[in-house]
Amino acid sequence: MSSKKKLRSLLYVTLAGYGTFSAISIYKGDEKFYKNYVMPVIHLLDAERAHNFAVLASKYRLFPKTRYEDPELLKVKIFGKEFSNPVGIAAGFDKDGKAILGLRDIGFGFVEVGSVTPEPQPGNEQPRVFRLLKDYAVINRYGFNSEGHSEVLKRIENVRQDAQESNIIGVNLGKNKSSTDPINDYIEGIIKFGPLADYLVINISSPNTPGLRNMQHKEQLKKLLAVLIETRNNLPLKEKPPLLLKLAPDLSYAEKKDIADVLNQKKCRVDGLIISNTTVERPDSLKSVETKNETGGLSGEPLKDMSTRMIADMSKLTGGLPIIGVGGISSGQDAYEKIKAGASLVQLYTALVYEGPPIVAKVKKELVELLSKDGYSNVCQAVGKGNK
Repeated sequence: MSSKKKLRSLLYVTLAGYGTFSAISIYKGDEKFYKNYVMPVIHLLDAERAHNFAVLASKYRLFPKTRYEDPELLKVKIFGKEFSNPVGIAAGFDKDGKAILGLRDIGFGFVEVGSVTPEPQPGNEQPRVFRLLKDYAVINRYGFNSEGHSEVLKRIENVRQDAQESNIIGVNLGKNKSSTDPINDYIEGIIKFGPLADYLVINISSPNTPGLRNMQHKEQLKKLLAVLIETRNNLPLKEKPPLLLKLAPDLSYAEKKDIADVLNQKKCRVDGLIISNTTVERPDSLKSVETKNETGGLSGEPLKDMSTRMIADMSKLTGGLPIIGVGGISSGQDAYEKIKAGASLVQLYTALVYEGPPIVAKVKKELVELLSKDGYSNVCQAVGKGNK
């Protein structure tokens, strides 16, 4: 055999061996393999294309189903539902309800779809998503790109009809950029998704829709919540969907107190909070010089402590209103800190960008170890225990 043929044969054997090793590693959900090999290859795509690829792969359920079985210790009963584990995917990943079952496959205890706007809209111009690799963070200014209520509703209906197992689905509601009646946009969302959603989220905290965050101001918020809660209460349903409010992390303590004062009024008392959305702040610690000054909301590691502090503040100010904690979670320790601050459930998203599907099982395993070490028999026992 000539040297050329030997070299070619060696190349084929090497490629075949690498391919087999890769397939086994992906099937097993090998954390290091994903983090060190798979994700860097995906990062050769620009951030939005990589996001679209991940949604497509989840839509067609190409990621292997997790082999991790949720223990009893992780079960959470809240909002009238039983969650197999407290770790969900945050809104913003599956904006149009295409990937619900694929996300369930990789181990999320619940999936939040959206933000969904009444009418389809393209969102802001591209480029609008940026990785901050040195900071384990992302900046996005998507601007509620959405296929609209009708398309997303059809997909959720299909999941409800075809799924062989229960899927807890939250729907995050937004307003159209050109809307002249923002409150009505949320009313439409409650009426349309109320019969199908396990919970509904009023998102008035995205930094990427002009004027949206102004709805967090005391008087505007009071008017908004009173109308939306009345709308929910009037739904012709035996079980009314819980209504949650998603807040920005950039609020002063006085603004947090104003919001709590509104929430503590009976007619404005939502069923829970999601804390928090992305931040417009840019900490001095950011190292990704080439992208850190892009306009948009910052998520990931730099948001972690800010969101955890806000969870603690709002839990105290509202007298223990249920909270879903989100912002910078990439380990069981991160999740545990938010739970001890007052969160009953947690969500992640940015860590998925950097570590891929194995991050879900990793967070759950580490959380179980921490809970067990501290003597808890169920995760609910730890809620708020660090916020005394």
